[in-house]
Amino acid sequence: MKKHNRKPRLCLVSSSGGHWEQLQKLQPLIDKYDGFMVTEKTQFEANAKYFMKQTDLKDKLMPIKMLWNAMYALIIWLKERPDFVITTGTMVAYPFYLLAVIFHKKFVFIETFGRANMPTVAGKKMEKHSDLFIVQWESQKKHYKKAIYGGCLY
Repeated sequence: MKKHNRKPRLCLVSSSGGHWEQLQKLQPLIDKYDGFMVTEKTQFEANAKYFMKQTDLKDKLMPIKMLWNAMYALIIWLKERPDFVITTGTMVAYPFYLLAVIFHKKFVFIETFGRANMPTVAGKKMEKHSDLFIVQWESQKKHYKKAIYGGCLY
């Protein structure tokens, strides 16, 4: 059986704003290994390779945008073939989370720095299938079974 010497391929994905700011701190991983970044398309410039539709739970078009994002995520997935998905959340990450589960790839969730004393909906949903679940506050560990304290990304 022949082993491949290919570097792990990383998909770093998050929504815009603070989640994106945190995820960008992981750029050295893409520089060291191989990979790409995904975020939402907003009026602000971002150094991502791919841009998804921005949505949230209050958006009336959310189901349509999530369906579009899911189809686009599958296209990205088939083109890029990531080995790891790393995310700080939130809705834009769901299709990549599901693809990581379906294709048995490693999934790393980093809980947002902005929630020191309560869990997030994304964290609660994605913890189940995460291979590594990192919190940025010691106080967050009590909300999750699999959480390990990894310190702050900032």
